[in-house]
Amino acid sequence: MERRWKVLAVTSVAVFMSFLDVTIVNVAFPELEREFAESSRADLSWILNAYNVLFAALLIPGGRLADVFGRKRMFLVGIGVFLAASVLCGIAGSVETLVAARVLQAIGGAILVPTSLALLLPEFPASQRATATAIWSATGAVAAAVGPSLGGVLVDGGGWRWAFFVNIPIGLAALVPAVRLLRETRDPAASRLPDVLGSALLAAGVGLVALGIVQGPEWDWDARVLGSVAAAVALVAVVVARSRTHPSPVFELSLFRRRSFAVANVGMFTFATAFYALLLANVLFLTQVWGWSILKAGVAISPAPLMAALSAPVGGLLSDRFGQRLVALPGALVFGAGCLFFASVTDASPDYVSEILPGQLMTGVGVGLSFAAWGSAAVAELPASRFATGSAILGCVRQVAAVLGIAILVAVLEAAPPTEAVGAFHDAWTLMAIAGAATAGVALALGRFSALAASEPAAAASSPRSAAPA
Repeated sequence: MERRWKVLAVTSVAVFMSFLDVTIVNVAFPELEREFAESSRADLSWILNAYNVLFAALLIPGGRLADVFGRKRMFLVGIGVFLAASVLCGIAGSVETLVAARVLQAIGGAILVPTSLALLLPEFPASQRATATAIWSATGAVAAAVGPSLGGVLVDGGGWRWAFFVNIPIGLAALVPAVRLLRETRDPAASRLPDVLGSALLAAGVGLVALGIVQGPEWDWDARVLGSVAAAVALVAVVVARSRTHPSPVFELSLFRRRSFAVANVGMFTFATAFYALLLANVLFLTQVWGWSILKAGVAISPAPLMAALSAPVGGLLSDRFGQRLVALPGALVFGAGCLFFASVTDASPDYVSEILPGQLMTGVGVGLSFAAWGSAAVAELPASRFATGSAILGCVRQVAAVLGIAILVAVLEAAPPTEAVGAFHDAWTLMAIAGAATAGVALALGRFSALAASEPAAAASSPRSAAPA
């Protein structure tokens, strides 16, 4: 096997672990509700959102630390921290302890994800980077495909703690070969540490948005909600202002001058808001409205991520050949159609084949095509030295969207009385369909960028638009 494919395998296993954790924790959520019955759904949502908030805020500093101290070194550190945090999650005895362990897990993941892509992409010629990125992304989709069924088996057989302990053998499978295989690289121009204060302000801002939305029903959408959102906007504005002048900013604003990068971040935000909400919504609908076991629900939602795993490499190949717009546009429309299908046909009487399976297949294809297109579009015009930072910014945007999507979902479900649960899920799926349509609109702004345009760092850096959009 050629070296580049070995590097792809090692980095993809690490990403597999982090994405598997997301899907398994979603499947474990009903079990967590039973285990910690004294806690509300809004409180328990922080088991998901604490990870997403910190992961979002720390992805960019994680990428910059890799640029300064070495990508291989930080990749190994990220795996180690993630594994240690997974153990702490598995032995947690309270919601507060579990949330704290998830924060530590987010630190490891925030180092691991951007570093893995920065180690991977230089191994491939520019003409194959969309394919490499798609396969890397498809690994996450494979994890999502395995996660529901594996999570159902683990949680059903051993309880929710095994949703975290399962990370240990997977992480070791990436850690051991990575020590010998990966080459140490760093950015010679990167000498300053990331903006720690800016990252903290970003985390606080995202957290306040989630707090205001999640607590909205309990607070009766009063001034406390408005205050939380207003404070969040102010903090994010400060982060952007600091990014204009700080020598090592949270957001490297110059990257947004490249059209493909800027549009990809907007598209990823709108799409991921719906995607992460859908992951949790389907599990909750099957277990709470239809009354299915976690094991049965996990198996039932597996077709969607399986279709994503199959369609993502195809999306990468099509992006290499025809450009990302012709992949992102149908991906968003198919995803939105799947969400609209759920909102239109589901009811309280279980009928999986006619009410759930078709929507699973449609949303799965949409997810695979969309992540392949937006992920490759984001790095299409970036020089190799900016892969870690660029992918970290995209990941940050994706996780902020995850926080927002989950918070909106929880707020919509919590606002409805138990007798109107089906209607609440229909409202949530409709909002996801609207987000899919909005993402399709963003996709129209993507041009067709030549993969060869960023083949050399010097060429890519010479102009903010190194490829002329179609």
